[in-house]
Amino acid sequence: MSKDCGNHGGGKEAAVRRILAAVIAFVIIVLVTIFLVWVILRPTKPRFVLQDATVFAFNLSQPHLLTTNFQITFATRNPNSKIGIYYDRLHVYATYRNQQITLRTAIPPTYQGHKEDNIWSPFVYGTAVPIAPYNSVALGDEQGRGFVGLMIRADGRVRWKVGTLITGKYHIHVRCPAYINLGNKAAGVIVGDNAVKYTLVTKCTVNV
Repeated sequence: MSKDCGNHGGGKEAAVRRILAAVIAFVIIVLVTIFLVWVILRPTKPRFVLQDATVFAFNLSQPHLLTTNFQITFATRNPNSKIGIYYDRLHVYATYRNQQITLRTAIPPTYQGHKEDNIWSPFVYGTAVPIAPYNSVALGDEQGRGFVGLMIRADGRVRWKVGTLITGKYHIHVRCPAYINLGNKAAGVIVGDNAVKYTLVTKCTVNV
């Protein structure tokens, strides 16, 4: 009796080992396939262009508080002919000398097909945001001269779609310099009562 039980237990262990081996082999095959497809197709990161910024408010007050409200327009392009891009999460905000000066605005999750272009126009704003004293002085000087140099940023995660295969999530970081002539409203287009739309057409740096 005891001998039969021992053989029965050994058979179960062998079956479990075969199942585990099959699962591991399947996972390896899938990973190798994804890797080979990735290497062969060589996905190119998306392109971003900062087209314009419509400024509704940009006020620096004491003690070192900044209130902003503007709408920016991104033109994005997926340059790949066989790879789609899922933007699972993307938050847009503005910085001045590496200090964040607005809240983060979320872009709705979207899919960008092969060779497809998208236009996004999020609002970014901040109310009485504390600014470092040295940045406040520098920003005041720039406002006095007319031009203000900001950095429009977008951070998030993307996935690549190759045929029916979808990769894991990758971090994406977009950096767009924006030099806005706040001192001369004639440099832009008057929109509404107090807003001015400035054309920028600035190529952005994209890291994935």
